[in-house]
Amino acid sequence: MELADRAVGFLLSITSLSIFTYYTFWVIILPFVDSDNFIHSYFLPQEYAILIPVCAGVVLLCLLCIFIGFVLLKSKKKKA
Repeated sequence: MELADRAVGFLLSITSLSIFTYYTFWVIILPFVDSDNFIHSYFLPQEYAILIPVCAGVVLLCLLCIFIGFVLLKSKKKKA
């Protein structure tokens, strides 16, 4: 089981590193590249650089609130 945990951890690390690299290049470096360069075809428009993280944050916050609500309801049922 330890080998599987290491494999999952390695996969998550590689995934997060690649997303971080892509986003950093998209937000920080790409605005300084000419707009007619071929590299722009690999990236979404700049508006999505703010829209995607905000939507992901809202979804994460909603899921967290739902989880906390379920935990509070479950703890009230155990006390009663």
